[in-house]
Amino acid sequence: GINAEYMGYLMSKEDKIFNAKIAEQAERYDDMIKYMKEIVVEGGELTNDDRNLLSVAYKNWIGSRRTAWRAISAIEQKEEAKGSKHLALLKAYKTKIENEVEKISEDVNDLLDKHLIPKATSAETQVFYFKMKGDYYRYFAECVQGDKNKKAGEQGHEAYKKAMEKAEELATTHPSRLGLALNYSVFCYEILNSPEQACKLAKTAFDSAIGDLEKLEDDKYKDLSLIHISEPTRRYAISYAVFCLKKK
Repeated sequence: GINAEYMGYLMSKEDKIFNAKIAEQAERYDDMIKYMKEIVVEGGELTNDDRNLLSVAYKNWIGSRRTAWRAISAIEQKEEAKGSKHLALLKAYKTKIENEVEKISEDVNDLLDKHLIPKATSAETQVFYFKMKGDYYRYFAECVQGDKNKKAGEQGHEAYKKAMEKAEELATTHPSRLGLALNYSVFCYEILNSPEQACKLAKTAFDSAIGDLEKLEDDKYKDLSLIHISEPTRRYAISYAVFCLKKK
């Protein structure tokens, strides 16, 4: 019979998108990534829907590892306090998860550097991909210390800065621009250990968006702003408030 890998090459893009959506519902994110990666490598620029599917696949794939790493870190602290004889086992298991996070981060950034960023034509798409790049370096930096943490932090910082430069071309109320500002703020707070820079960044983005929202006077655009802008801005405001409370 024809093997599954060969069948993958025979599939149309539409079939691969369908399979990726089925894999998402089945929570088989490694399969979802496989189909989306084939589309990225074989095709041109992704549509917004394709881009979101790819993002969801990787976010869930790495999400379970980040959750596991936090859980094991918490157990490790408790066991350390008790002087447990199992510390070496815990550290070894945590290292295994850190290696998996590193592999996923490298996989994402390889795809971004070789295929996604070079094909990105709009400012919004470039912001999305540079933000994604920064996010995955942040996820890795969270889990490691020493040189690996420093290098991932530097690479993440560079990616977020490029995303912020491109975001200047978007409206201050654009959800992608607001989402980027929030993630970059979290990066500044958690990875760069700079709460002042983090809050300044978040506050500037939030104040600019609110200011521009109030300037929309035309009834037609006011309706659009209520539908498309106020909800993301409201969510951002809540996130910003929680972020500042956490800082204290």
